[in-house]
This record gives sequence, C-alpha cells and structure tokens, in this order.
Amino acid sequence: MRSRERVLTSLRHEEPDRVPVDFLATPDVWDKLVAHVAPDTASVGATDFIQPEREALLRHFEVDTRVLSYDMFCKPPDESSVEWWSALDRSTPNRMWRRRNEDGTTLDIWGCHRQRVEHGFGAYEEFASWPLQSATSVEELAAHPWPEPEWWDFSPLPALLEELDEYHIRFRIGSVFEIAWQLRGMQEFLIDVAINPEIASYIMGRLTDVYVENTRRVLDLAGDRLDMVYFYDDVATQNSLMISPEMWRELVRPHHARLTELAHARGVPVMYHCDGAIYPLIPELIDLGVDLLNPIQPDAKGMEAQRLKDEFGDRLSFHGGVDILRILPQGTVDEVRAEVVRLVDTLGLGGGFVLCSSHHLQPDTPVENILAMYDVELRYRR
Repeated sequence: MRSRERVLTSLRHEEPDRVPVDFLATPDVWDKLVAHVAPDTASVGATDFIQPEREALLRHFEVDTRVLSYDMFCKPPDESSVEWWSALDRSTPNRMWRRRNEDGTTLDIWGCHRQRVEHGFGAYEEFASWPLQSATSVEELAAHPWPEPEWWDFSPLPALLEELDEYHIRFRIGSVFEIAWQLRGMQEFLIDVAINPEIASYIMGRLTDVYVENTRRVLDLAGDRLDMVYFYDDVATQNSLMISPEMWRELVRPHHARLTELAHARGVPVMYHCDGAIYPLIPELIDLGVDLLNPIQPDAKGMEAQRLKDEFGDRLSFHGGVDILRILPQGTVDEVRAEVVRLVDTLGLGGGFVLCSSHHLQPDTPVENILAMYDVELRYRR
C-alpha cells in the first residue's frame, strides 16, 4: 500500500498491510538523527515549508503521515518588526512569527511571551510572563492586540498538498485551553475557570473565532485532498483531569465542538491531542466527533493500551503509544522492539492505530532505540 492508503485504511478500522507510523521529535532529536542517518536528500525539493534533510529522514523511516500547521503560514501585518525562524518546540519545520525583544525573549502571534532555557541535553522554551495576567474584566481583555484571520496566508497550501500527495496529511489548527492559559497564566486561568468563567470564556472564544475562520479557509483551498484536521489541548495531568468534567463541558467543549463540527461538515476527520489521563473524557470526545486520539501515554492513569482498545476500539482510533519516559530513553533495543510489537498486536488489531511515540522524542533518547522503533519489519502484526 501507499502511505496515504495505509493510514486511511487503518482509520476505517480495517487492517492495512502493516500498521502506519508517524514521527514526532524535538529539534535536537531531528538534528541528531539527520547527522547519524545522513538521509539522501537528492529527490527532495527545498521550499519555504519543506526542509530537505527532515523530509528525507521521514522517507528513510518510511513515515506515512505529514503535518502542515497554521503557524507555517503566518503573515503579520508589519513584517519589518518581526522575524521568521524555526520553532523550538515543533517537530515539523514550521515558520513561526516572533518579535524578538532586546532581552532575547520573544512574542508569538498571539502575544505569548517566551524565553529560551538551556538544559543538559539541549534547550526548551518556557514562559517569561503572561500578557493578560493583570486583566480584571472582559473590557481589558478586548484591548489585547488579537490576531485576525488576515494575518495568515494559506495560498501556498495547494502546492504543498500536491508535493506531499502520497502521504496522509493532517492540518494542525491550534489550541484553545492551552493558548488561553499561556496568555493569562496557569494559576490565574484556573481560578478564572472556577470563579471568573466570563474571562476564561472570552479568551477561548477569541482564539476559536480565528481557528474556525482559518480552518474554513484551509478547507476551501484544500478541497478533498486534506485528510484530517488536528487540534490540541492538554486538559489532564498524569493522574487526573486538570479541571472537573463539569467545567470542561461548560467552558471548553463548546469551543472544541465548533472545530469538530466544521471539519465534519466538510467530511474531514478530526484528530485531538491531550497528554495525560484523559480517560474520563473519552466517551464524550467520541460523542464530540473526535476520530483519532493522541498521544496514548501508557504511564498515565487509565491509558493502558489493551483497556482503551477493548472499551473504545470500535469507535475511536489511537495515535502514539510508545513510552517516551521509560522505554525509549532507558530501555534496551530489545525492550523497545518488544514494546512496538506489543502495541502493533494490541492497538493494531482490526485497524484503528497509527504507531508513534507517546510525545515528541526527547534529546536523552539513544539513537539506537529510535532506529529500533522505526524498524519497518516490526509494523506487521504477528
């Protein structure tokens, strides 16, 4: 099977020739793998949106999917005051709009304020401040410089879809709950959810308005070639939800519903990402219209592969599963291989599974373990 057919077959809950795979990694891991594998870039054309070394690495690993993201297409109104640069926290070579401050911190297109922090294996970004932290009313929130849909230019999309035609392509929309707290501050936002819901609702509503219009424009341009839309919102920890199910239903679900309803109205499936122990909400996510759930973290409460497959496997597909906390960074090559085989035989039974790491591969993961995970022979069910 070709890659796109392989993924589409699995998402119909039918078994393809082998389990399809995806690839997620931090920039440090991308660089390390490119240096180690030295993939052949001769057949890969460089564009503003495709880095030949990364695309060649995906082809070397026979990865079946590709991700195009809204932040690849940012076009702020005053480009003289911004710079384009590769995102530090994305697995695809996205262009992201950033305004660099004199102290080295940056502001993204939403106004989220970040700083780069070095660690023992590379670097991450963390938040330097929260621009909406001191707001006390909806009127103050309205004064924030909210982006407009015109700040994006999706016109290159059709050519990209043609370039990547043989792969299953999903479009990454953005985040509602996460960007909201990144603007407001986690503590303040969770207090808002409890006692100032009008503030939380306003921020999430302004974000969703842009996502909906951006998604509508993307779907208009893509026609029937786009395979999936994808949004993400971490609302869980390793052991429980971050807010009560009742709060989620009242404040978060309506925004997610706008996104899923738009996609389904165009006949496009939906992928949703939430780290952690999302198990209590899975029935409602299915009812909401989520078709593919990521990342299936085996160390999170209630997220055991066999349990999820038994309870929801006929109504929901799964993406991820290979543990990035213990198996991949600390396990042996044989343990990694055994875990891939277990997931292929468990979640891959009857289709409905895309194999991937349970989050972005981290810089402390040995190269040999990553190579073992992407051994093509392991993708065939025993």
